[in-house]
Amino acid sequence: MLVFGIGAGPDLDGQLLIVHDILGLFQAFQPKFVKQYANLAETMRQAFREYTDDVKSKAFPQKEHEYEMPEEEERKLRQLFNL
Repeated sequence: MLVFGIGAGPDLDGQLLIVHDILGLFQAFQPKFVKQYANLAETMRQAFREYTDDVKSKAFPQKEHEYEMPEEEERKLRQLFNL
C-alpha cells in the first residue's frame, strides 16, 4: 500500500502539496510543511494593475490586438440578421 501525506515528513511514498501554496498564490499564511518556489501572487497583482490601467487609459486594446472579419463573411452576417 502506498502512503502519501501532506506535512507528514519524508518517510512516505509521495508528497502532496497544494499548487497555490508552492506558487505563493495564497498569502494569508504559509504552512510549515510548504516550500514556496515562487511568489506569483504579487506578480499576478502587478499584471492585473497594469491591465486595469491600460484599459482605463485606453492603451489596450489597440488595432494590433483585433481580428478583422473578411468582407464576404461580414456580408453573410449582415444578410443573416437583416442588417
